[in-house]
Amino acid sequence: MLKAIIIDASAVSRGLLNTVLTEGGYLVAGQGHTAALAYSLALKHHPHFICIAREQVEDGGEVIEQLRANLPKTLIFMVSGTLDAPTIQAAAARGVHGFIVKPFKADTVLRTIRNTILSIVKKHQAG
Repeated sequence: MLKAIIIDASAVSRGLLNTVLTEGGYLVAGQGHTAALAYSLALKHHPHFICIAREQVEDGGEVIEQLRANLPKTLIFMVSGTLDAPTIQAAAARGVHGFIVKPFKADTVLRTIRNTILSIVKKHQAG
């Protein structure tokens, strides 16, 4: 079972995403509301992926870079209600692997995570 961490300032968003991931067969190992908590939970649990709200990515200093440096195999999904091309490009350049759009649609969230994981696995197998 793949482990996940959810970081979002909104308790409602954390709860909804927790339900989607749990019902989708993932283990949610931790949840929090700040970028600093994201980093400490990631170091503690070594999740397969982290779902982190855009606000924590943009306001959290170097959290993405810290995660990439210390947990290079952990996938990072940015969660946001609004995503435009410049935001996606900037986040991808920093090391974000995928994007989850609010409001959550369970099938879309799970498909996004699954397809991103499969894509990364295929790249590693080919390389």
